[in-house]
Amino acid sequence: MPQARSTLKNMGGSSLVPDNLALIAIGGNLPSDAGDPVRTIAAALQQFEAFDLHLRAVSAFYRTPCFPPGSGPDYVNAAVTVSTSLSATAILDALHAVEAHFGRRRLQRWGRRTLDLDLVAVGDSVAPDSGTQNAWRGLPLDEQMNKAPSELVLPHPRLQDRGFVLVPLADIAIGWVHPLVNQSVGQMLHALPETAREEVKKL
Repeated sequence: MPQARSTLKNMGGSSLVPDNLALIAIGGNLPSDAGDPVRTIAAALQQFEAFDLHLRAVSAFYRTPCFPPGSGPDYVNAAVTVSTSLSATAILDALHAVEAHFGRRRLQRWGRRTLDLDLVAVGDSVAPDSGTQNAWRGLPLDEQMNKAPSELVLPHPRLQDRGFVLVPLADIAIGWVHPLVNQSVGQMLHALPETAREEVKKL
C-alpha cells in the first residue's frame, strides 16, 4: 500500500479546514515513469514539500469511471490539504510543475492523463470575484467540455458536481464550507445523486 495513505488524515482530530489551508483534488488514469496511477500519485505527494506545499491530510485512494464514459481507463482519485506560504496562483504554478514532472501533457480537456492536480479551494477565498465564480459554476455541461477559464477561479467551479472530488474530500475536509454556495463538503456530497456517490469506490 502506498506510503501516501498515511495517518496524516485529520491531523489534530478535526475535520474542519483552517482558513490558511488549500484543498487539492488528485487524479490520474495513465501510468507514468513512477508506475501505475496509484504509484504516480504516491510519488507526486512526495514532491510537494519541495514546492512549499506541506501535507496536512491525505484521503484514501478511490477508483472512478472515466468521464465521458468509455473515453479511457478508470481514474484513481484522492484529495489532500496543504499548508503553504504561497499565493493561490503560485500554488497552481507549483501543482503544474509537479504534473509536468510526472509526464502530464495538456492536449485535451478532460482527456486521459498521468496526473491531475486541481486546486479546489484556498480557505474561504473567492477568485477572481463572486460574479466570475458564479458564472463558471453555472456553465452548462456541454460548454464545460469545450471552455476553460483564462484565470484561476476559486473555489473550483465544478466542485459541487463531482463525486470523485467530494468523496475523497469528505475523508479529510468534510466541514469545509463553500463561501458562495454556503454548503459544507458533506452537504454537497449528500446532495449528489446516489449513483454519483456509489461509482467512487475505495481502493
